[in-house]
Amino acid sequence: MLAGMQAGELRPLGVELEGRNRTRVLQSEHFDASDGKAQPRISIAIPVYNEEAVLPELVRRVTAVLDTAPGGPHEIIFVDDGSSDRTLAMLERAAERDSRIVVVALSRNFGHQSALTAALDHVSGDVAILMDGDLQDPPEAVPTLLQWYDQGYDVVFVRRTDRKEAWWLRACYHVFYRAIAALSSLQLPLDAGDFGLISRAVINEMRRMPEHHRYLRGLRTWVGFRQIGIAIPRAARHAGESKYSTFKLLKLAFDGIFAFSIVPLRAASLVGATAVGFSGLFSLYSLYVKFWLHSPQGFTALILAMTFFSGVNLFFLGIIGEYVGRIYEEVKARPQYVVRKLTKKPYLASHEGLAIANIESQELQVCSVLATGTN
Repeated sequence: MLAGMQAGELRPLGVELEGRNRTRVLQSEHFDASDGKAQPRISIAIPVYNEEAVLPELVRRVTAVLDTAPGGPHEIIFVDDGSSDRTLAMLERAAERDSRIVVVALSRNFGHQSALTAALDHVSGDVAILMDGDLQDPPEAVPTLLQWYDQGYDVVFVRRTDRKEAWWLRACYHVFYRAIAALSSLQLPLDAGDFGLISRAVINEMRRMPEHHRYLRGLRTWVGFRQIGIAIPRAARHAGESKYSTFKLLKLAFDGIFAFSIVPLRAASLVGATAVGFSGLFSLYSLYVKFWLHSPQGFTALILAMTFFSGVNLFFLGIIGEYVGRIYEEVKARPQYVVRKLTKKPYLASHEGLAIANIESQELQVCSVLATGTN
């Protein structure tokens, strides 16, 4: 009787084979019978640059978190952003010992946001956890992020509280986040860094964005889906020195502002209109002084006005140049990064094939049981 049944009649029972894509989705989720939920595969994405002092503790704490996480197989994607110390060698040794560790070595230093992009391009899990490699983002917060994911949120971002940096740097961060939120037409969250969880749907959408001057926390917000922010204290750097210089911080700030706001361009028009208005008033004042007061005029006011408005013109030419320069970078269409080497122990690949084979076997067994019961 099973032979006379149409394939579509088996579809409601959920046992029809739908090709490799179907089996890959099935094998990526571990079914927890205790709560009736499928546990997601976790990919932790970490960019590192000259972090040999932090790396042993980082690997220990991240792997300890994954050891207690249900489901699997999970993975850790380390992206070496052109380190000049022993970071890459230490990562490769760690990958030999632990098959969950994948090392993506870039050909040079492309920057933090490009390294994070490379990590996102190589994750294979159902969710990705983005975090920095200096342990200011505590790996122990991952279970908390997963709890919110289980409640249906596609993005769980972390609001940084109780920062340990110098007071002037904390003040700059405070001003920047509120300034970009005020300038942007998008409602960007305050005090939110890259640390957070994003679902597979968000990962796929972010991969479609080819822009080079990337501000990932803004792109994460732009994508949409269900999002929530949770407050987690920002820890101090575990060891070593920050690789984000003042110049790099300013560059990231400019990338965020120019990528998500055209208010600076509108400000140029506003200042120009204001200047025209003041120049008209000054012209009327000059005519009044000349014909009614007969007072000799000096050059002080004229020189001050010319100097001021020349500076304003140059300032807004610089702003326009920032936008034009970004258009120039995008038109060249160069890749965002170049991978020099990929280190991945074949353990995961072999077990993936074994899991797929097991699922196909189980589904065929279900079909056989159904056929026996029908007969």
